[in-house]
Amino acid sequence: MKVLSLFDGMSCGRIALDRAGIEVETYYASEIDKHAIKVTQENWPNTIQLGSVENWREWDIDWSSINLLIGGSPCQGFSLAGKQLAFDDPRSKLFFVYVDILNHIRSVNPSVKFMLENVKMKKEYLDIISQTLGVEPVFINSNLVSAQNRQRYYWANWEFEAPAANGILLSDIIESEVDEKYFLSEKLLNGFIAKQKRRKEKKSGFDHLAVVDLNGKSPTITARYHKTAMSDPVVMLRPRGNNMGGERAIDGKTPSVTSNSFEHNAILAVSGIYRRFTPTECERLQTVPDNYTNHVSNTQRYKMLGNGWTVDVIAHIFEGLK
Repeated sequence: MKVLSLFDGMSCGRIALDRAGIEVETYYASEIDKHAIKVTQENWPNTIQLGSVENWREWDIDWSSINLLIGGSPCQGFSLAGKQLAFDDPRSKLFFVYVDILNHIRSVNPSVKFMLENVKMKKEYLDIISQTLGVEPVFINSNLVSAQNRQRYYWANWEFEAPAANGILLSDIIESEVDEKYFLSEKLLNGFIAKQKRRKEKKSGFDHLAVVDLNGKSPTITARYHKTAMSDPVVMLRPRGNNMGGERAIDGKTPSVTSNSFEHNAILAVSGIYRRFTPTECERLQTVPDNYTNHVSNTQRYKMLGNGWTVDVIAHIFEGLK
């Protein structure tokens, strides 16, 4: 199979194809982030990098040979957690570049398969994408196959359904030994709590610290996860029975991710000591192989994992191609 991946990032699509048992003859990747490209080339050195998707008319490829087009166009303008600028956001307009490329391939290969991923969004935006692509999306929460709540829409021109739940929990992916640099100081933790208290008093949407049991799921890991700071909303995760003085305990999965949810920074508490997820744990939340991203700094690892796909969801979707 010859594959063209737009907005490729660190090539989660390539991992998913391999995991689904689909043989890849050629994998073209359109990506501009040098760190993501480095991770891809370290893991899949035969990947052909094409550069910016906006220069697609200059690419020297045989368009008629492309069997599969995949991509997750930038979502900042669509996300319910963002400003919801939709198609007025220049990043979200890249969806139409995806469509232009799809239509070009279809003109020389009408049987080409395609898959597009994007975030939870307003119905009016969802309808525009569906009408433009000519297919309805399937809504899948990654928590079915991973220890992370991650709600996404997937459009494809072949039949597939949401995967069955495999029962994986946070306790299944946590590392037993973690470097001290991932642990939070008491000052930073108190800053988080004070920030949430002020938000509650101002009724600004974040009315409490959400405390999640290790026998549950993580909130969505985003590209901002490397910026753990007191200005960001926080979700704290704890083992069962470790009540932290008045915070609301939630037994099971985290609350749904909405515009008022805590989607940026997750903090883990083990034996009453709070820390961030490690990059390896974030890889596991995205069902990416351990150390797949360890060719760049931790900051870049967090960014690309937050921007990436939950691989086991994509592999499940690709199973329909076989």
